[in-house]
Amino acid sequence: MGGTEHLTVRREGATLVLTLNRPEAKNALSIGMLVGLYDGWLEADEDDAVRSVVLTGAGGSFCAGMDLKALAGNGMAGEQHRDRLKADPDLHWKAMLRHHRPRKPVIAAVEGYCVAGGTEMLQGTDIRVAGESATFGLFEVRRGLFPIGGSTVRLQRQIPRTHALEMLLTGRPYTAREAAGIGLIGHVVPDGQALDKALEIAERINGCGPLAVEAVKASVYESAELTETDGLAAELKRGWPVFDTADAKEGARAFAEKRTPVYKRV
Repeated sequence: MGGTEHLTVRREGATLVLTLNRPEAKNALSIGMLVGLYDGWLEADEDDAVRSVVLTGAGGSFCAGMDLKALAGNGMAGEQHRDRLKADPDLHWKAMLRHHRPRKPVIAAVEGYCVAGGTEMLQGTDIRVAGESATFGLFEVRRGLFPIGGSTVRLQRQIPRTHALEMLLTGRPYTAREAAGIGLIGHVVPDGQALDKALEIAERINGCGPLAVEAVKASVYESAELTETDGLAAELKRGWPVFDTADAKEGARAFAEKRTPVYKRV
């Protein structure tokens, strides 16, 4: 497993847990953190033992956005990280899930601040859980900036446009209950329990057929860009091959035998 000085990586069974780890900066995104995130997404994609990913933050915050001083290279990260960014100028966008969609389901476990770049990265996750005191928002316009992490495109596709525009144009903070009310997050739990809830959801996903899970996720995102007719046609192309797998037969057999299925990704 990878990780950097600002990101920890660990396994919880079949779940890869990525933890943003700059609590003194409310987990603002540094060069080392972005490199660690990108490597974490690659690890999840390439390791068949990983069936889900949980993204969270240390010290009671999720992510307070981009650390501009760190990204400018002021010594807060090693030279090897800056070299990685130079070698792949798109790496930071991949790390923030703007230019990369992991194959495996990604669950966000949010406590505290999830603002600016934090809210932008959140939009690249699939399932979202937040502690009741969490704060969300896209503050860029208040600073004369543009939320260039994808929010002017993705947010209106994930929540009603009127709410997306209000969040984008006012730059105001949103409570967890408000965020849930407009559909930005799916679960609000007592403070300190977001990670537990995210791992609970991940464990349910992990118990399902991995080939089916990955095909369903791919179909959902693929069809979002298509007309209904084209989307239904694309769904058949994704779905029918799943029925021909040994895992599909194992799922039916396990149901008939009243036992837990043993999936082997075949």
